[in-house]
Amino acid sequence: MSIAPLYVPMTPEPVPNSAPAPVTQPFIHVPVLHREVLMGLNVQPGGHYLDATVGGGGHSALILAVAPDVQVTAIDQDEQAIAAAQQALAAFNGRVQFQRGNFAAFQPGDQQFDGILADLGVSSAQFDIPERGFSFRLEAPLDMRMDQRQALTAADVINHWDETKLADIFYTYGEERLSRRIARRIIEQRPFQTTTELADAIAYSVPKAYRYGRIHPATRVFQALRIAVNQELAVLETFIEKAPLWLKPGGKIAVISFHSLEDRIVKHRFRESAHLNVLTKKPILPQQDEVAENIRARSAKLRIAERVSEAESTYV
Repeated sequence: MSIAPLYVPMTPEPVPNSAPAPVTQPFIHVPVLHREVLMGLNVQPGGHYLDATVGGGGHSALILAVAPDVQVTAIDQDEQAIAAAQQALAAFNGRVQFQRGNFAAFQPGDQQFDGILADLGVSSAQFDIPERGFSFRLEAPLDMRMDQRQALTAADVINHWDETKLADIFYTYGEERLSRRIARRIIEQRPFQTTTELADAIAYSVPKAYRYGRIHPATRVFQALRIAVNQELAVLETFIEKAPLWLKPGGKIAVISFHSLEDRIVKHRFRESAHLNVLTKKPILPQQDEVAENIRARSAKLRIAERVSEAESTYV
């Protein structure tokens, strides 16, 4: 049986600033490392900033609040996120231009920005809206698409990919050491329709000691599925290759990652870019007070780099 083709990120399309689409369920996203982001981007009056993953608009609101003439171009591939951000940022009097699409496919034309922010991974809202299928805490369809215009879902991957391919993504994207054992059980018991069915099958395919460990045994598999469905690492590579050229000389790029695979890409691609000077030799971590208020901030890591001038980039 064939599976849906891999998703090719769509070029972002402008979203009208008026009459935002209704948000049928709460899309709440608490911006992480907010103090460090504002300081790292060095937001200035009159600046134009790119929020490449606007989510619920939390970071953009803080950037816009710095001065009355700051502008933001806000991108997200999630329709619910765009709608929520339009509502959250409506008070900023049209200083935000929205585009729906994947940041790796963004085409700024001649526009250059004073700063770029990318907050990677899944937002709190995406985890908390059950029907999106990102979490196994509540029963929901196996979806996991950040852009619901794409065809490939987590159900397609789980129910149609072969055992070797499943084991490979569980090991590579989830760093799951029991990847082959879990993949074998999935093949034996599929098809799966819901998140809870899959999570239960994973839990009962591993030893009891592993089953009742620090994290649920399905956690790494669900991470791997999400990365595979959305091609998260591939689009991140493309974004970091392109984004430095969207900055003015002296402009800053700030990327927040949430697991080691993302952070490793950001770290190495920043270092390898002829257009960037790395400002964070080690990632910036959230402070204790932020983690106490928002537990999901605990795994966040922020790296920042600065666009060098054309003359400097020639000699890097």
